[in-house]
Amino acid sequence: MDSDEISFNAVPYFVIYKDGRIDRLLGEDFHPPGVDPKTGVESKDVVVSPEDSVAVRIYRPKSVAKQARKLPLLVYFHGGGFCVGTAFSSLFHQHINAWVAKANIAAVSVDYRRAPEYQLPIPFEDSWTAMKWVAAHSGGAGPDEWLNEIADLNRVYLGGDSAGGNIAHRMALRVATEGLAGVKIKGLQLVHPHFWGEKLIGEEKEWDPKDIFVGKNLWFVVSKDIKDLDDPIVNPEYDPDLERLSAEKVAVYVAEKDNLKERGRHYAECLRKSGWGGAVEVVETIGEGHVFHLFNPTSDSAVELVGQLAAFTSSDCRG
Repeated sequence: MDSDEISFNAVPYFVIYKDGRIDRLLGEDFHPPGVDPKTGVESKDVVVSPEDSVAVRIYRPKSVAKQARKLPLLVYFHGGGFCVGTAFSSLFHQHINAWVAKANIAAVSVDYRRAPEYQLPIPFEDSWTAMKWVAAHSGGAGPDEWLNEIADLNRVYLGGDSAGGNIAHRMALRVATEGLAGVKIKGLQLVHPHFWGEKLIGEEKEWDPKDIFVGKNLWFVVSKDIKDLDDPIVNPEYDPDLERLSAEKVAVYVAEKDNLKERGRHYAECLRKSGWGGAVEVVETIGEGHVFHLFNPTSDSAVELVGQLAAFTSSDCRG
């Protein structure tokens, strides 16, 4: 077999070859933790589960020493189609630094094992391992001193972009169905979330067929267990537990030129119709594409989005 024969082409993100190799083309650099010179936010890396290679990067704002009370905690899951990116890459590191500084919160950014080597549900299981590790700090006697000192686990927000938005959604459902003692999910923030379905909706019908092929078939690359695109993992519309979602409020962020924007809107609509009792809003950025804020973080649109994210996350900081 020709080792360069392509099995799945998802340029500019990754390419999978028929011999099983994957070329990851994005988000593979390592940005070291420490004090960010622009924001003063400090970060460090912690291994949560050595046997599963689950790790997190923890962030605390510059103002932490002056806090009279503990801070809301953002638990963030990075995107990348479940295949590329890490919590330690510059794309996500710079984004979380900006979010933490603007919102004056603490954050835990989760690094999970990735497909295709590690098929779903392994990225979900690794993320749940990180969630349980976070919960271990609820009594102030967990394994990490930063979280013990500054994180208010009664004010936890789950967030993620693209595939990470899907993961954040799954974690909010799992908290509801399995419980997570000592943690209260205040809000869920899905940025350009990665969902799909058997039927095309809205503007998806106008897509380039090549983009539709990638959007559909990625799910069968990252999971051998998914049989169709209305699996609840792919399409929350068909999840019987949707109405139980563990969050008081949800914000779905979409971008006008993003091929996944219809799925974000559809998610919000399904959540409203499910009987879930919280508040959901959709926030759209005009003129931008998928995860634009990661690729051009200093643009006016990216700065505005970070402000919107921070306003939602820090909305209950006072009191």
